[in-house]
Amino acid sequence: MKLYGTAYSPYVRKILVALAEKQTSFEHIPLFFHDPDPAFQAASPLGKIPALDDDGYLLADSSAILFYLEATYPNPTLIPADPKARGRAVWFDKYGDTEMFPVIITPFAERIVKPKLLGKSGDEAAATKALNEGLPKIYDYLESQIAGPYLVGDAFSIADISVVTGFHNLHLAGEKVDAGRWPKLAQYVAATLDRPSFATALAARTNP
Repeated sequence: MKLYGTAYSPYVRKILVALAEKQTSFEHIPLFFHDPDPAFQAASPLGKIPALDDDGYLLADSSAILFYLEATYPNPTLIPADPKARGRAVWFDKYGDTEMFPVIITPFAERIVKPKLLGKSGDEAAATKALNEGLPKIYDYLESQIAGPYLVGDAFSIADISVVTGFHNLHLAGEKVDAGRWPKLAQYVAATLDRPSFATALAARTNP
């Protein structure tokens, strides 16, 4: 099994965490999006990361890959079987991907990706706007949803993976959740990032 995509990406990190949880062996090829590598392009028609090649079975998109891995390697379970819990887990997966990502990635993009990886000037005003206007709304919602160590039920799931993965990028940009204002969220994020599977994912190579 080959996983394409730099570990800088929260989407790639989702799969790295899932593979670590399931203790599944694979080869990590840390390419950036739109890399011209023919094998990667075959696995990801849109040039996006992550992409997977499992013995010739090609698949792109983090959620699609995660559902495939869950069906192929069902233990431990990362997608709840209970209908209501499953629906809620899928909701948080979508929330992390579509609502959180564009906001939480902005400080990282402007402070790390542009100046340090692309050699371009970052837009600190955009980073500040995300931190002061966008993220507080997200934090308020998540603070209201946390009632224990996991977002859904009594087990670690795709909900936790998808919601927390972007916080590592936020930390790389020099920002953390204000524990005084959002105490449950701050504790939840710290505990989840300390999980062994996240530690393994965070140690993955970012560049070829």
